[in-house]
Amino acid sequence: MPVYEYRCLDCDDTFEQRRAMADADRDVTCPGGHARVKRLLSVFAAARPGGASEPSGGGCCGGACGCR
Repeated sequence: MPVYEYRCLDCDDTFEQRRAMADADRDVTCPGGHARVKRLLSVFAAARPGGASEPSGGGCCGGACGCR
């Protein structure tokens, strides 16, 4: 089940909630009990061991642009 991030428009609290994808846009109440809540757009990031210094097969810092 995915985790969604929300922000309360009344108390400005940001919180996460695990919900089914079908329930992502249904009404949510913040931990403070307020009902004016917006779902945020979260960005997922993944890192691999070694970071950008390992050859990645192209793209910037992968050898194709000459930035090394």
